[in-house]
Amino acid sequence: MPVSAPDLKAFLLATPFFGGLPDAGLDLLMSMLVERRFDAGATVVAEGEPGRSLFIVKSGQLAVSKLAETGGVVPIASLRPGDFFGEMTLIEMQNRSATVIAEQPTLLYELTAQKLYACYKADIHAYVIVLQNINRELCRRLRRADDRFTGHQMGDDD
Repeated sequence: MPVSAPDLKAFLLATPFFGGLPDAGLDLLMSMLVERRFDAGATVVAEGEPGRSLFIVKSGQLAVSKLAETGGVVPIASLRPGDFFGEMTLIEMQNRSATVIAEQPTLLYELTAQKLYACYKADIHAYVIVLQNINRELCRRLRRADDRFTGHQMGDDD
């Protein structure tokens, strides 16, 4: 079912994914979102499975992890309201790169690749802003990963 809650608009504009969108573009994308609820402990996506959608976290907390070569589970990140995940499958059309598990009851909004393509067809300006926002977030994540890899603290690189 599409999302239309009045307070949702303000929440979405405050997220990195929807930042900077004009009203018409935001309304279009809001009409494409589908609400998904997960209980604590539920697997939202599993590493290696096909995926053709991304998720925006409205409430709850999620744990992102990957399988190590040794078979263990390596924690990657914790996701909270305003964060988004799953964008890599929309960009590179590959299987899920990590597993995401709800650590508490969680409310997500899903945007499928098909709906994002419909946005491209209907409002190219909104589509470009969304792609820029995804790219900015991916760059932030890469910078954080670089800092963790080299042992630097965030903010020490400038």
